[in-house]
Amino acid sequence: MALLSIPAFFMRGGTSNALVFAQADLPDSRADWDAIFLAAMGSPDGFGRQLDGMGGGVSSLSKVCVLSPPSRADADVDFTFAQIAVGEARVDYAGNCGNMISAVGPAALELGLVTVPNGSDASIRIHNTNTAKIIVSSFPVCDGKLKPQGDLHIDGVSGGAAPIKLDFLEPGGARTGALLPTGSAIDMLDFGGSQIRASLIDAANPCVFVAASDLALTATEHPDELGAHAVFLQKMEAIRQAGAVRMGMAKSLTAAAQMPSVPKVAIVGPPAQASTLSGSTVGRADMSLTVRMLSMELPHRAVPITGAICLALAARVPGTIPHQLCRKGTGAMVIAHPSGTILVDAAVETRAGQIHAISGTVFRTARMLFSGQVHYRLA
Repeated sequence: MALLSIPAFFMRGGTSNALVFAQADLPDSRADWDAIFLAAMGSPDGFGRQLDGMGGGVSSLSKVCVLSPPSRADADVDFTFAQIAVGEARVDYAGNCGNMISAVGPAALELGLVTVPNGSDASIRIHNTNTAKIIVSSFPVCDGKLKPQGDLHIDGVSGGAAPIKLDFLEPGGARTGALLPTGSAIDMLDFGGSQIRASLIDAANPCVFVAASDLALTATEHPDELGAHAVFLQKMEAIRQAGAVRMGMAKSLTAAAQMPSVPKVAIVGPPAQASTLSGSTVGRADMSLTVRMLSMELPHRAVPITGAICLALAARVPGTIPHQLCRKGTGAMVIAHPSGTILVDAAVETRAGQIHAISGTVFRTARMLFSGQVHYRLA
Protein backbone atom coordinates (compact mmCIF):
# COMPACT_ATOMS: atom_id res chain seq x y z
CA MET A 1 0.00 0.00 0.00
CA ALA A 2 1.30 3.46 -0.91
CA LEU A 3 2.27 5.93 1.79
CA LEU A 4 -0.38 8.46 2.74
CA SER A 5 0.31 12.00 3.88
CA ILE A 6 -1.38 14.83 5.71
CA PRO A 7 -0.29 18.44 6.52
CA ALA A 8 1.15 18.76 10.00
CA PHE A 9 3.46 20.68 12.29
CA PHE A 10 5.89 19.02 14.66
CA MET A 11 6.29 21.22 17.72
CA ARG A 12 7.90 21.29 21.11
CA GLY A 13 5.67 22.54 23.87
CA GLY A 14 7.38 22.81 27.26
CA THR A 15 9.02 19.43 27.86
CA SER A 16 6.86 17.57 25.33
CA ASN A 17 6.78 17.07 21.55
CA ALA A 18 3.67 16.51 19.44
CA LEU A 19 2.31 16.38 15.94
CA VAL A 20 -0.11 19.26 15.42
CA PHE A 21 -2.95 18.96 12.91
CA ALA A 22 -5.62 21.35 11.68
CA GLN A 23 -8.93 19.59 12.18
CA ALA A 24 -9.92 20.66 8.66
CA ASP A 25 -7.20 18.37 7.30
CA LEU A 26 -8.48 15.32 9.18
CA PRO A 27 -11.43 13.07 8.27
CA ASP A 28 -14.84 14.40 9.27
CA SER A 29 -15.48 11.30 11.36
CA ARG A 30 -13.41 11.21 14.56
CA ALA A 31 -13.64 7.43 14.40
CA ASP A 32 -11.10 7.64 11.57
CA TRP A 33 -8.59 9.74 13.50
CA ASP A 34 -7.12 7.02 15.71
CA ALA A 35 -5.66 4.94 12.88
CA ILE A 36 -3.97 8.03 11.42
CA PHE A 37 -2.53 9.15 14.75
CA LEU A 38 -1.22 5.69 15.61
CA ALA A 39 0.40 5.23 12.21
CA ALA A 40 1.92 8.71 12.17
CA MET A 41 3.42 8.28 15.65
CA GLY A 42 4.65 4.72 15.03
CA SER A 43 2.38 2.86 17.46
CA PRO A 44 1.98 0.18 18.54
CA ASP A 45 5.68 -0.64 18.86
CA GLY A 46 6.69 -3.68 20.87
CA PHE A 47 10.26 -2.38 20.91
CA GLY A 48 9.07 0.78 22.70
CA ARG A 49 10.90 3.25 20.42
CA GLN A 50 8.37 4.29 17.72
CA LEU A 51 11.17 4.39 15.16
CA ASP A 52 8.70 3.94 12.30
CA GLY A 53 6.89 7.15 13.26
CA MET A 54 7.29 10.53 14.89
CA GLY A 55 6.99 9.33 18.50
CA GLY A 56 9.93 9.23 20.88
CA GLY A 57 9.12 6.08 22.83
CA VAL A 58 7.86 7.79 26.02
CA SER A 59 4.54 9.41 26.87
CA SER A 60 5.88 12.99 26.74
CA LEU A 61 7.03 12.42 23.14
CA SER A 62 3.96 10.55 21.88
CA LYS A 63 1.25 13.16 21.58
CA VAL A 64 -1.10 14.72 19.04
CA CYS A 65 -2.80 18.13 19.07
CA VAL A 66 -5.76 19.04 16.87
CA LEU A 67 -6.73 22.69 16.37
CA SER A 68 -9.93 24.16 14.95
CA PRO A 69 -12.04 27.33 15.05
CA PRO A 70 -13.68 27.92 18.45
CA SER A 71 -16.90 26.13 19.31
CA ARG A 72 -17.77 28.53 22.13
CA ALA A 73 -18.02 32.31 22.27
CA ASP A 74 -15.45 32.84 25.04
CA ALA A 75 -12.61 31.15 23.13
CA ASP A 76 -10.36 31.98 20.18
CA VAL A 77 -9.45 28.43 19.22
CA ASP A 78 -10.43 24.85 20.08
CA PHE A 79 -7.71 22.38 21.09
CA THR A 80 -8.22 18.61 21.31
CA PHE A 81 -5.43 16.55 22.85
CA ALA A 82 -4.68 12.90 22.13
CA GLN A 83 -2.23 10.78 24.13
CA ILE A 84 -0.83 8.01 21.94
CA ALA A 85 0.21 4.80 23.69
CA VAL A 86 3.62 3.47 22.69
CA GLY A 87 3.31 -0.29 23.01
CA GLU A 88 -0.36 -0.76 22.15
CA ALA A 89 -2.91 0.56 19.67
CA ARG A 90 -4.58 3.02 22.00
CA VAL A 91 -5.46 6.70 21.62
CA ASP A 92 -6.61 8.35 24.83
CA TYR A 93 -8.63 11.59 24.75
CA ALA A 94 -9.45 11.55 28.47
CA GLY A 95 -7.06 14.28 29.60
CA ASN A 96 -5.32 17.50 28.69
CA CYS A 97 -1.62 18.28 28.15
CA GLY A 98 -0.36 21.45 29.79
CA ASN A 99 3.04 21.31 28.13
CA MET A 100 1.59 21.14 24.63
CA ILE A 101 -0.88 23.92 25.42
CA SER A 102 2.14 26.23 25.28
CA ALA A 103 2.44 25.36 21.57
CA VAL A 104 -1.26 25.79 20.79
CA GLY A 105 -1.29 29.59 20.69
CA PRO A 106 1.74 29.82 18.37
CA ALA A 107 0.31 27.01 16.20
CA ALA A 108 -3.02 28.85 15.95
CA LEU A 109 -1.14 31.86 14.54
CA GLU A 110 0.73 29.66 12.07
CA LEU A 111 -2.55 28.10 10.88
CA GLY A 112 -4.28 31.48 10.54
CA LEU A 113 -6.95 30.49 13.08
CA VAL A 114 -6.02 33.56 15.14
CA THR A 115 -4.41 36.85 14.11
CA VAL A 116 -2.68 39.46 16.24
CA PRO A 117 -2.64 43.20 15.38
CA ASN A 118 0.77 44.60 14.44
CA GLY A 119 2.73 45.71 17.47
CA SER A 120 0.69 43.66 19.89
CA ASP A 121 1.57 40.62 21.93
CA ALA A 122 -0.71 37.61 21.78
CA SER A 123 -3.35 36.76 24.37
CA ILE A 124 -5.21 33.74 23.04
CA ARG A 125 -8.08 32.03 24.82
CA ILE A 126 -7.79 28.29 24.23
CA HIS A 127 -10.76 25.98 24.74
CA ASN A 128 -9.51 22.52 25.63
CA THR A 129 -12.28 20.26 24.38
CA ASN A 130 -11.08 17.33 26.52
CA THR A 131 -11.83 19.14 29.78
CA ALA A 132 -14.13 21.98 28.59
CA LYS A 133 -11.77 24.46 30.28
CA ILE A 134 -10.30 27.78 29.11
CA ILE A 135 -6.56 28.47 29.21
CA VAL A 136 -5.23 31.92 28.32
CA SER A 137 -1.90 31.81 26.48
CA SER A 138 0.09 35.07 26.45
CA PHE A 139 3.38 35.49 24.59
CA PRO A 140 5.48 37.99 22.59
CA VAL A 141 4.92 38.17 18.83
CA CYS A 142 7.18 39.17 15.96
CA ASP A 143 5.80 39.50 12.41
CA GLY A 144 2.56 37.85 13.47
CA LYS A 145 4.24 34.71 14.87
CA LEU A 146 5.73 33.61 18.19
CA LYS A 147 8.89 35.59 18.84
CA PRO A 148 11.73 33.14 18.11
CA GLN A 149 14.19 34.44 20.72
CA GLY A 150 13.94 34.81 24.46
CA ASP A 151 15.67 34.36 27.79
CA LEU A 152 13.33 31.99 29.62
CA HIS A 153 15.00 28.68 30.48
CA ILE A 154 12.90 25.76 31.65
CA ASP A 155 14.37 22.68 33.27
CA GLY A 156 14.38 19.75 30.90
CA VAL A 157 14.92 21.86 27.75
CA SER A 158 18.28 23.17 26.53
CA GLY A 159 18.55 26.85 25.67
CA GLY A 160 16.31 29.85 26.18
CA ALA A 161 13.17 31.01 24.40
CA ALA A 162 10.37 33.54 24.62
CA PRO A 163 8.15 33.12 27.70
CA ILE A 164 4.64 31.78 27.24
CA LYS A 165 2.37 32.48 30.20
CA LEU A 166 -0.44 29.96 30.67
CA ASP A 167 -3.36 30.90 32.90
CA PHE A 168 -5.67 27.96 33.61
CA LEU A 169 -8.99 29.59 34.48
CA GLU A 170 -11.41 27.87 36.85
CA PRO A 171 -9.41 24.63 36.51
CA GLY A 172 -11.25 22.68 39.21
CA GLY A 173 -13.47 19.76 38.26
CA ALA A 174 -11.85 19.19 34.86
CA ARG A 175 -13.24 15.64 34.72
CA THR A 176 -15.45 15.13 37.77
CA GLY A 177 -16.99 18.56 38.25
CA ALA A 178 -15.38 19.13 41.66
CA LEU A 179 -11.94 20.10 42.97
CA LEU A 180 -12.38 17.49 45.71
CA PRO A 181 -14.40 14.74 43.99
CA THR A 182 -14.95 12.81 47.23
CA GLY A 183 -15.41 15.89 49.38
CA SER A 184 -12.41 14.86 51.50
CA ALA A 185 -8.86 16.19 51.66
CA ILE A 186 -7.57 12.65 52.30
CA ASP A 187 -9.14 9.28 51.45
CA MET A 188 -8.08 5.73 52.24
CA LEU A 189 -7.70 3.70 49.06
CA ASP A 190 -7.93 -0.08 48.99
CA PHE A 191 -5.64 -1.73 46.45
CA GLY A 192 -4.38 -5.26 46.14
CA GLY A 193 -5.27 -6.16 49.71
CA SER A 194 -3.57 -3.06 51.13
CA GLN A 195 -4.57 0.49 52.01
CA ILE A 196 -2.90 3.84 51.50
CA ARG A 197 -3.70 7.48 52.22
CA ALA A 198 -4.34 9.57 49.11
CA SER A 199 -5.49 13.07 48.20
CA LEU A 200 -7.77 12.90 45.17
CA ILE A 201 -7.71 16.26 43.40
CA ASP A 202 -9.31 17.26 40.10
CA ALA A 203 -7.79 20.42 38.63
CA ALA A 204 -6.45 20.87 35.06
CA ASN A 205 -6.14 17.06 35.06
CA PRO A 206 -7.24 14.81 37.93
CA CYS A 207 -4.45 13.40 40.09
CA VAL A 208 -3.94 10.92 42.90
CA PHE A 209 -1.32 12.16 45.38
CA VAL A 210 0.30 9.84 47.91
CA ALA A 211 2.98 10.62 50.47
CA ALA A 212 6.41 9.28 49.57
CA SER A 213 6.95 8.22 53.19
CA ASP A 214 3.92 5.92 52.98
CA LEU A 215 5.75 4.04 50.23
CA ALA A 216 9.13 4.08 52.04
CA LEU A 217 10.39 6.58 49.42
CA THR A 218 11.57 10.20 49.45
CA ALA A 219 10.21 11.59 46.14
CA THR A 220 13.81 12.36 45.15
CA GLU A 221 14.41 9.04 43.36
CA HIS A 222 15.71 8.93 39.77
CA PRO A 223 12.94 8.03 37.29
CA ASP A 224 14.99 5.13 35.91
CA GLU A 225 15.39 3.78 39.43
CA LEU A 226 11.64 3.81 39.94
CA GLY A 227 10.93 2.50 36.46
CA ALA A 228 13.21 -0.48 36.95
CA HIS A 229 11.03 -1.93 39.71
CA ALA A 230 8.06 -3.78 38.24
CA VAL A 231 6.46 -4.26 41.68
CA PHE A 232 6.54 -0.50 42.30
CA LEU A 233 4.99 0.25 38.91
CA GLN A 234 2.25 -2.34 39.48
CA LYS A 235 1.52 -0.86 42.92
CA MET A 236 1.28 2.69 41.55
CA GLU A 237 -1.01 1.58 38.74
CA ALA A 238 -3.23 -0.22 41.25
CA ILE A 239 -3.37 2.97 43.35
CA ARG A 240 -4.18 5.03 40.27
CA GLN A 241 -7.01 2.70 39.27
CA ALA A 242 -8.41 2.68 42.80
CA GLY A 243 -8.30 6.49 42.80
CA ALA A 244 -10.12 6.65 39.46
CA VAL A 245 -12.95 4.52 40.85
CA ARG A 246 -13.16 6.50 44.11
CA MET A 247 -13.25 9.78 42.15
CA GLY A 248 -16.17 8.47 40.08
CA MET A 249 -14.18 8.56 36.86
CA ALA A 250 -14.52 4.81 36.28
CA LYS A 251 -17.13 2.29 37.41
CA SER A 252 -14.60 -0.48 37.95
CA LEU A 253 -10.88 -1.17 38.12
CA THR A 254 -11.14 -2.77 34.68
CA ALA A 255 -12.67 0.41 33.28
CA ALA A 256 -9.98 2.51 35.00
CA ALA A 257 -7.30 0.41 33.32
CA GLN A 258 -8.73 1.37 29.93
CA MET A 259 -8.07 5.10 30.55
CA PRO A 260 -4.37 5.15 31.48
CA SER A 261 -3.78 8.87 30.91
CA VAL A 262 -5.97 10.02 33.82
CA PRO A 263 -5.94 10.35 36.69
CA LYS A 264 -2.21 10.86 37.01
CA VAL A 265 -0.61 9.32 40.10
CA ALA A 266 2.25 10.92 42.00
CA ILE A 267 4.37 10.52 45.10
CA VAL A 268 4.95 13.77 46.99
CA GLY A 269 7.58 14.64 49.56
CA PRO A 270 8.71 17.62 51.62
CA PRO A 271 11.62 19.79 50.47
CA ALA A 272 14.76 17.66 50.18
CA GLN A 273 18.06 18.08 48.35
CA ALA A 274 18.09 16.06 45.14
CA SER A 275 20.15 15.50 42.01
CA THR A 276 18.59 16.27 38.64
CA LEU A 277 18.86 14.34 35.39
CA SER A 278 21.45 16.84 34.16
CA GLY A 279 23.67 16.17 37.19
CA SER A 280 22.99 19.46 38.98
CA THR A 281 21.66 19.67 42.52
CA VAL A 282 18.53 21.39 43.78
CA GLY A 283 18.86 22.45 47.40
CA ARG A 284 16.23 21.92 50.05
CA ALA A 285 15.86 25.67 50.53
CA ASP A 286 15.18 26.16 46.81
CA MET A 287 11.87 24.30 46.68
CA SER A 288 8.43 24.19 48.23
CA LEU A 289 7.95 20.43 47.82
CA THR A 290 9.13 17.60 45.59
CA VAL A 291 7.25 15.18 43.35
CA ARG A 292 7.73 12.10 41.22
CA MET A 293 4.76 11.71 38.88
CA LEU A 294 3.87 8.82 36.62
CA SER A 295 2.38 9.18 33.15
CA MET A 296 1.00 6.28 31.12
CA GLU A 297 2.28 3.92 33.86
CA LEU A 298 5.91 5.09 33.70
CA PRO A 299 7.83 7.68 35.78
CA HIS A 300 7.84 11.10 34.13
CA ARG A 301 11.26 12.67 33.61
CA ALA A 302 9.96 16.10 34.58
CA VAL A 303 6.37 16.82 35.63
CA PRO A 304 3.30 17.24 33.41
CA ILE A 305 2.15 20.86 33.48
CA THR A 306 -1.43 19.91 34.29
CA GLY A 307 -0.02 17.72 37.04
CA ALA A 308 2.00 20.64 38.40
CA ILE A 309 -1.10 22.87 38.34
CA CYS A 310 -3.11 20.18 40.12
CA LEU A 311 -0.35 19.70 42.71
CA ALA A 312 -0.03 23.44 43.37
CA LEU A 313 -3.79 23.78 43.87
CA ALA A 314 -3.79 20.70 46.12
CA ALA A 315 -1.11 22.35 48.23
CA ARG A 316 -3.47 25.31 48.74
CA VAL A 317 -6.23 23.08 50.14
CA PRO A 318 -5.93 22.59 53.92
CA GLY A 319 -5.58 19.00 55.03
CA THR A 320 -4.39 17.45 51.79
CA ILE A 321 -1.15 15.48 51.65
CA PRO A 322 0.54 18.14 49.44
CA HIS A 323 -0.63 20.87 51.85
CA GLN A 324 0.89 19.00 54.79
CA LEU A 325 4.21 18.48 53.00
CA CYS A 326 4.56 21.86 51.27
CA ARG A 327 6.82 24.54 52.72
CA LYS A 328 4.46 27.25 53.89
CA GLY A 329 4.71 30.72 52.39
CA THR A 330 3.02 33.28 50.19
CA GLY A 331 3.29 33.71 46.44
CA ALA A 332 4.15 31.15 43.82
CA MET A 333 5.60 27.78 44.84
CA VAL A 334 8.60 25.94 43.47
CA ILE A 335 7.96 22.28 42.67
CA ALA A 336 11.06 20.08 42.38
CA HIS A 337 10.96 17.26 39.81
CA PRO A 338 13.55 14.97 38.20
CA SER A 339 14.73 17.57 35.67
CA GLY A 340 14.87 20.50 38.09
CA THR A 341 12.14 22.84 39.29
CA ILE A 342 9.05 24.61 38.01
CA LEU A 343 7.48 27.80 39.37
CA VAL A 344 3.70 27.50 39.69
CA ASP A 345 1.16 29.91 41.12
CA ALA A 346 -2.29 28.79 42.24
CA ALA A 347 -5.26 30.47 43.86
CA VAL A 348 -8.24 29.01 45.70
CA GLU A 349 -11.10 30.50 47.68
CA THR A 350 -14.01 29.29 49.77
CA ARG A 351 -17.45 29.63 48.20
CA ALA A 352 -20.55 28.51 50.06
CA GLY A 353 -18.38 26.42 52.35
CA GLN A 354 -16.56 24.67 49.47
CA ILE A 355 -12.97 25.14 48.29
CA HIS A 356 -12.98 26.51 44.73
CA ALA A 357 -10.00 26.66 42.34
CA ILE A 358 -9.72 30.14 40.83
CA SER A 359 -6.64 29.74 38.66
CA GLY A 360 -3.27 28.12 38.13
CA THR A 361 -0.40 29.80 36.27
CA VAL A 362 2.85 28.54 34.75
CA PHE A 363 5.43 29.84 32.30
CA ARG A 364 6.66 27.61 29.48
CA THR A 365 8.36 27.90 26.08
CA ALA A 366 7.61 26.36 22.70
CA ARG A 367 9.12 26.07 19.24
CA MET A 368 8.18 24.97 15.76
CA LEU A 369 10.42 22.05 14.77
CA PHE A 370 9.07 21.39 11.27
CA SER A 371 6.08 22.06 9.08
CA GLY A 372 5.02 20.11 6.02
CA GLN A 373 3.54 16.66 5.40
CA VAL A 374 3.71 13.72 7.77
CA HIS A 375 3.77 10.39 5.92
CA TYR A 376 2.18 7.25 7.31
CA ARG A 377 0.83 3.90 6.23
CA LEU A 378 -2.33 2.19 7.41
CA ALA A 379 -2.36 -1.51 8.15
